[in-house]
Amino acid sequence: MARTMVIIGGDAAGMTAAAQARRMKTVDELGIVVFERTRRTSYAACGLPYLVGGFVASPDSLIARAPAQHRANGIDVRIRHEVTAIDVKAGAVIVRDLDAGLESSLHYDELLIATGASGVSPPWPGIDAKGVLQLRTLDDAAEVERLITAGARRAVVVGAGYIGLEVAEGLLERGLHVTVLERLAAPMGAVLDADMAEDVTAAIRAAGIDLRLETSVTGFASVGAKVSAVETTTGAFETDFVVIGLGVRPNAELARAAGIGVGEAGGIRVDDRMRTGTPNVWAAGDCVESRHRITGRSAVVALGTHANKQGRVAGTNMAGGSATFGGVLGTAITRFQTLEIARTGLSEREAAAAGLDAFGVITEASSRAHYYPGAAPMKIKMVVERKTGRLLGAQIVGRAESGKRIDVLATALWNQMTVGEVAGMDLSYAPPFSPVWDPVLLAAGKASAMI
Repeated sequence: MARTMVIIGGDAAGMTAAAQARRMKTVDELGIVVFERTRRTSYAACGLPYLVGGFVASPDSLIARAPAQHRANGIDVRIRHEVTAIDVKAGAVIVRDLDAGLESSLHYDELLIATGASGVSPPWPGIDAKGVLQLRTLDDAAEVERLITAGARRAVVVGAGYIGLEVAEGLLERGLHVTVLERLAAPMGAVLDADMAEDVTAAIRAAGIDLRLETSVTGFASVGAKVSAVETTTGAFETDFVVIGLGVRPNAELARAAGIGVGEAGGIRVDDRMRTGTPNVWAAGDCVESRHRITGRSAVVALGTHANKQGRVAGTNMAGGSATFGGVLGTAITRFQTLEIARTGLSEREAAAAGLDAFGVITEASSRAHYYPGAAPMKIKMVVERKTGRLLGAQIVGRAESGKRIDVLATALWNQMTVGEVAGMDLSYAPPFSPVWDPVLLAAGKASAMI
């Protein structure tokens, strides 16, 4: 008799796990049932800001596979079905059909929790007013499009992190007057050190965005149940709609209620095979905690790259194979117009918080040979362990062709290299691509000389 794999959540981690398990086991060997509370599966949420900005042609471009395509591959996808409880003793999930209003139970042999994360939404007065949004789903993007089409001309973005900047860029591209409110003293404050955020601040303001730093939201004013202004510690900002981009929290409540372990960082605890501490229960994606390869501590790093890898690892192991997830560095990249912003590992601030004796050093360089057309300035910051010279983290802010150099430094971090070793690496050179001393080599050499 076929065993039954149940997956809660039909996006990156869940559907990757389902597809991987189906590659390994036939329908006769393994039944796979996926419950997804929305109407869509497998879409690229990271592309939503670019959809809003008109950089992506249509919502359909962001959908990797529709439910019908998964069903054609032997995966029983049930959309508009929400798992409301997990009974680990009985090995069953309680499911509610959101359209029919009916509740049922389904037995599992193996269960994967891939419930993702939800946007942070503080309990500010008036936050439930119409026009106060988060950009987490295709429906959210459709609502932003509807508001713009209906004549919205002013928008306030709360938060100047990855999502905030990407959304602000998109709305500016659509011709709106955009205000960005950030409670910290610099944009990207959670991922960049302040000395690397200066160019980001300058770029945002040069683009015509009203960036307000050290400004905390206190609530929302509304007219006729529709938001009309954002109230802050420095005054009110009139607006036609608001997009909140304050990061995410793992959706771990279902696991916690079932007695499945949840860690201090708020995510479900798993090992490197994506197993929880509960027999036959696994978890993957934005809802879990991962091991940080530098500190060794548990961290929630909600990125599509990790979700897909973890889903594949979980699917492999649930189907009887063997795979492990290697941990995270927090490597990420974004842009604001022509300014590229990237980071990996620990910031100087994070290294100090982790109790590491570290220093940071910034190197200014050129993306190409200085005499070659298109050469652009960039900054690299390296965070280095003082006694050993071990690279702990890096940040890059620069113009075109700067940001993806972060992958070289992420590779060095993954392999626990010292800055001296990085300085001696054999990197490619030709004037259209790099100076004879690549910026990574220059930065590593400067850092190595300070040990």
